[in-house]
Amino acid sequence: MSPTEASAPKYTVPGLDRSAGGEVADILQERLLALIDLTLTLKHIHWNVVGPTFISVHEMLDPQYAGASVMVDDVAERIATLGSQPNGLPGHLVATRTWDDYAHQRAQVPVHLRALDAVYDGVIGDNRKAIERVAELDPLSEDLLVGQTRALETYQWFVRAHLESTDGSLDRSESSGPAPADQRIPDDA
Repeated sequence: MSPTEASAPKYTVPGLDRSAGGEVADILQERLLALIDLTLTLKHIHWNVVGPTFISVHEMLDPQYAGASVMVDDVAERIATLGSQPNGLPGHLVATRTWDDYAHQRAQVPVHLRALDAVYDGVIGDNRKAIERVAELDPLSEDLLVGQTRALETYQWFVRAHLESTDGSLDRSESSGPAPADQRIPDDA
């Protein structure tokens, strides 16, 4: 995706032409929206996870939220450094995202963790594609994405440790735990 002349930045960093700077900024804008969505999803799960292992998951998610929040700021600042304008407005996120909204409300730990694992699959997979796209254009933006992807993979490992069996298999099936509708806490409980 190449920025149009109207959307190309008026300047960019030394060593990049404006077109390349705009293209990298456009790729980073996609990552910015994904990271903003991830931070909101992490807090949503943090507030709505229930079950016997609630506290361990609740406390595991705060550092992931904090780390993803730093990533949001770093990506937005890189976009601005490249001479473009980062857009983190909620309406822009909803209007341009290519993924569905997170599906669960209050639910048991396994339900949320399986869904969060799928969220990480999407964010990490798209980050890896972005790394490939910016590799030849801007090694500094590539480095930013590589470091963030490494951290995201660690966060996913923490999630998967809750889903992994002793034989090393990863339980991603909905049938292995209660369905979200069956496990909602009644309002009068």
